[in-house]
Amino acid sequence: MMLEVHDLHAYYGQSHILHGVDLAVDEGEIVSLLGRNGVGRSTTCKAIMGLVPPHGVVRYRGRDIAGLRADLVARAGIGYVPEDRQIFPTLTVRQNLELGLKRAGRFGRWTFEDVFRLFPNLAERQNTSAGVLSGGEQQMLTMCRTLMGDPDLILIDEPTEGLAPRLVEQVGTLLSEIASRGVAILLVEQKLTIALRISQRLYVMGHGQIVFDGTPDALAANGDVRREWLEV
Repeated sequence: MMLEVHDLHAYYGQSHILHGVDLAVDEGEIVSLLGRNGVGRSTTCKAIMGLVPPHGVVRYRGRDIAGLRADLVARAGIGYVPEDRQIFPTLTVRQNLELGLKRAGRFGRWTFEDVFRLFPNLAERQNTSAGVLSGGEQQMLTMCRTLMGDPDLILIDEPTEGLAPRLVEQVGTLLSEIASRGVAILLVEQKLTIALRISQRLYVMGHGQIVFDGTPDALAANGDVRREWLEV
């Protein structure tokens, strides 16, 4: 198994957020982590990345990475796309993408041409300051910058949040393209339709714990889980 998380706990101050999370992602898989806001999905990603102190087992390709600095986790091969679109607003789109490279001028599976083909509007604005992009374009840029670092596993937090339907479809296409190149994905998502369509497996979180683990077909057939933990 590529990523193994076992009995993961995390805290913000005195608040106990994660209560023994168990999940796994294998090579080339798209695995979705679903649940309502505030149940701990984003904290799970941050704990894996070392941005929140993890208590428990976080193993990547057999190596214990729990508690490593975020830059060392990234160098190990895990990319992270946060939900808050951390772009550099005064730099151009192309310069933002260049910052994703682990070494200047050294490309892996992803080049400028690849991301511009997938997102033509970024190509058209590659010499524009990133700060003037729309929210959706900034989200695309954040995802593509992470890909430039050529991760083998990428954690993506709420990529379709607040996006227009047309951009949601583009993000779905990009996620499928990422997986087709052998990159595994742990996707935090609220849109059940996308998760059911592109994932091999799904986890549902509630109150800082995993309350469901199964295939898209199994979740689609389980009305009780959807009503109790997903539907508003």
